[in-house]
Amino acid sequence: MRCKSPCDLHTVPQIKITVVRDMYRILIVEDDAGIAGAVKKQIESWDLEAECVEDFHDVLACFTKYDPHLVLLDISLPFFNGYYWCTEIRKISQVPVIFISSASDNMNIVMAMNMGGDDFIAKPFDNSVLMAKIQAILRRTYDYSSRIPVLEHRGVMLNTADASIVYNGKKIELTKNEYRIMQTLMENKGRVVSRDKLMQKLWENDSYVDENTLSVNVNRLRRKLGGAGLPDFIATKVGMGYIVE
Repeated sequence: MRCKSPCDLHTVPQIKITVVRDMYRILIVEDDAGIAGAVKKQIESWDLEAECVEDFHDVLACFTKYDPHLVLLDISLPFFNGYYWCTEIRKISQVPVIFISSASDNMNIVMAMNMGGDDFIAKPFDNSVLMAKIQAILRRTYDYSSRIPVLEHRGVMLNTADASIVYNGKKIELTKNEYRIMQTLMENKGRVVSRDKLMQKLWENDSYVDENTLSVNVNRLRRKLGGAGLPDFIATKVGMGYIVE
């Protein structure tokens, strides 16, 4: 049995401060492939993980294998309905469950809550409403509002906790100086950062850095970025400094 979906999209048009959700996983139990794929794409655009159940004979097996932090569960499913699977999940876990269904009459809503559901969203639903409910439940359940801040630009995430870069699912370890250079450039995205400013940033860390040391660190950082598929992430402005555009 496999639990996966063919849909995948993640775009970041501009730099932003966000939070690491510790890769919160959302399990989507929806037999309409179009709806499941659209929901997965929406969830992933918010830097959360998502997986779609494909084998509806044994949703519980997929649940235990994926170990999600939240479940989106349709009521009308092949073989066994969502009420049944919510009851089975509740036998082994208190993970939050949001029911999604076009059957939004009061009886179904009451039944969903009585079966152990935490919320109910009627189809068709607005994506912003869906994400607001998901975030609210994650925040209440896991207190993810206090997670580690990161800088993000063009799909590159700079983790301020462990001085690393994550790009296309790959982690790049940085030295202390490389991290401070990258942090300064990303915080000033779209603006030229002079070499003097970068050296001052490194001096704040009690490290003596001269012109040559700065060049060595920038070149080493560029090689690491190039190896990850980002050869032009840091551009040089001759006589001015460096810029992340």
